[in-house]
Amino acid sequence: MLTQLVVGSALVCVTIVIIVGFMAFASVSLTRLGDWLISGHPVTRLMISLTGVVLWLLAALSIAVWVWAGAFLSLGVFNTLEESLYFSVVSFTTLGFGDVVIGKDWRLLSGVIAANGLILFSLITAFLIEFIARLERARNGTG
Repeated sequence: MLTQLVVGSALVCVTIVIIVGFMAFASVSLTRLGDWLISGHPVTRLMISLTGVVLWLLAALSIAVWVWAGAFLSLGVFNTLEESLYFSVVSFTTLGFGDVVIGKDWRLLSGVIAANGLILFSLITAFLIEFIARLERARNGTG
């Protein structure tokens, strides 16, 4: 049980670092694009920038899922990459179909990956809300 918690905690830390790194890069990039973002047609600029940020953060989430899948495969939890990746996506998104399950030796990881997904999706949601709020404050001259 302790091994599962240590491995799960390490994977959570790795995925948080990945997401935060992607967010930091997005934040720096958006700051550099500040003048461009607040000039011109506001709806068009918002659509372009928000689409770019969402796709960028989706890439980060995808990497996080692949990290979990790689861990499952290397730990011998699943026999194939497809099975590891499928379980990772289904668990990370908390969908949990139940058609592919972890054996008893590693089953605590299924709860840890679900919690990890919730944390990272929440973090990304907060980032997107703050991005839109800052953009609006900049356009209104209050931020």
